[in-house]
Amino acid sequence: MGPTLLMIALGAFVTTLDNTIVAAGAPSIARELGLDLPTLQWVSIGYMLSFAGLLPVAGTVVDRWGQAATLRAGLLAFGVGAAAGGLATTAWLVISARVLQGAAAAFLVPALLSLLRTNLDARGRAVGATVWTACLAAALALGPTLGGVLSEYWGWGWIFFVNLPFVAAMLLLSRTVALADRDPAAGRPAVLSMLVVTAGMILITAAVVELGEGGALLSAVFGVAGTGFAIWFVFRERRARVRLVPVGLTGQRVFAGALTVQLLWGLGVSGVFFFTPLLHQESLGLGPLHAGLPLVVVAVAVVAATPLMPWAVPRFGPHRTVAAGLATVAAGLLAIAAVNHVPEVLPRIPGLVLIGAGSALTTPLTSYALEIVAERHAGTASGLLTASRELSSALGVALIGAVLAVVRTARLDEGAASALASGYTAGLLTAAGLELAGALLALRLLNPRPGRSSSRSDKQGAPFLTSR
Repeated sequence: MGPTLLMIALGAFVTTLDNTIVAAGAPSIARELGLDLPTLQWVSIGYMLSFAGLLPVAGTVVDRWGQAATLRAGLLAFGVGAAAGGLATTAWLVISARVLQGAAAAFLVPALLSLLRTNLDARGRAVGATVWTACLAAALALGPTLGGVLSEYWGWGWIFFVNLPFVAAMLLLSRTVALADRDPAAGRPAVLSMLVVTAGMILITAAVVELGEGGALLSAVFGVAGTGFAIWFVFRERRARVRLVPVGLTGQRVFAGALTVQLLWGLGVSGVFFFTPLLHQESLGLGPLHAGLPLVVVAVAVVAATPLMPWAVPRFGPHRTVAAGLATVAAGLLAIAAVNHVPEVLPRIPGLVLIGAGSALTTPLTSYALEIVAERHAGTASGLLTASRELSSALGVALIGAVLAVVRTARLDEGAASALASGYTAGLLTAAGLELAGALLALRLLNPRPGRSSSRSDKQGAPFLTSR
C-alpha cells in the first residue's frame, strides 16, 4: 500500500501545483520575455484548457491503454513540458510547454485515481482519498508562495524545473507499484467530440481575451466560431454512437446544476487569484515571494473550514450550504474591493479569509453531484466535474483579465499603477457578481427533491474525488 499511496500523493500534489505556482512568477516571466497581458494570461490558460479538454476522454483511454502505459507516457510528457518551459526563451514556447503539461495531467489524474480502486482495499481507499485531498490542499497553499520563492531567488524557469523531481520519483515508483495492463474490452473514446468541444472552448476563451485588448472584430470572429463548434458538439452528441457525455447524465438536473454552479465559482475566483500577485508586485511594490504569500491565507481558511461540512450539510442541505459558501466568497471579494485603494496587504486579509472559508462550503458540489448519478457513470461524471473546474479557471483568467484590461486602459491617465488597481477593483466586483449568481442558482438547481435517497454517497464519492 505504501508505494501506491506515495505515488497518488505525489501526483495529486504536482498536478494541482501547476495550476497555482505560475501566479506569483507570471510578472517575472512577463518582464523577462516582454509579454503583454493577453499573452501572459495564456501561460495559465494553456494548462487549464488542455487539461479540461482531454479529461472527459482520459478515463476511457486509461482503460484501453492500461495504467502502466498511461501513467508512464503521461509522466514523460509532463516532464518534457516542464523542461521545455524552464528553458523557453519565447512566449509561445512557454505556452506550448504549459499546454503539453496540461494534456499530460489530464491523463495522469484519472490513472492515479484508478489506483484507489485497483490497488487498495476499502480501508486503503479511504486513506488514499484522504491523502489525495490533503495533497490538493497543500498544493493550493504552497503553490503561489513556492512560485514566488523560486522566481525571486532562482529565476522563473525553476517554476517548471521543480516538477522534474516529482516526475523522476513517480517513474521510479511505477516500477514497484502493480499497474493494470490494457483492457481489450474497454470502450472507444469519443475523440471527435472531444476535439470539437475543445476547439469551441479555445475559441470562446480567445474571444474573451481579445475583447480585453479592444480587438472587437477579432473577438467577434473567435466568438462566432467558438459558438459554432459548441452547436456542432450538441448536434453531434445527439447522433453519435460513442458519446462524450452519456445519456444518463444529460437529464440529471442536479448534476447539470453542479456543473453550472462550479463554473460560476471558478469564473469568480480563478482570475482574481491569477492577477492578485501581479497587483501586489506592480501596485504595492512587493517582490514575487511576498506578492504570492497572502494567498496562503485562502488555502489555510479552506482547510480550517472544511471540517464544518459533515455538520452543515445534514442540517441545511447541500443547496443552502453551497449557496452560503458562494455568498461568503462574494463577501470576501467585495471586502477586498473596498480596501483596494489602501496600498497595504494587511487590510486585504479578512477578505481572503472569507474567500477561503466560502470556497470550503462549496465542496459538497462534487460529492452531491456524484451521489445522484448511476454508478456506471461515476467515473465519467467525476471527469466532467474536474473538466468544468479547469474550464472555469481558464475562462475566469480570461474574463477577469478582460475586465482589468478594459478599465486599466480607460484609466491610464491616472498612472500605470493606479490604473492597474482600478482594473483589479473592477475585476473583484465582476467576480463578486458571478459568485452571487452562483448562490442563487445553487438554491434552485441543487435543491434536493423529497424522497431521494443519499445512501450511495459514501460508496461513490470517495474513489472519484476531484480537486474541489
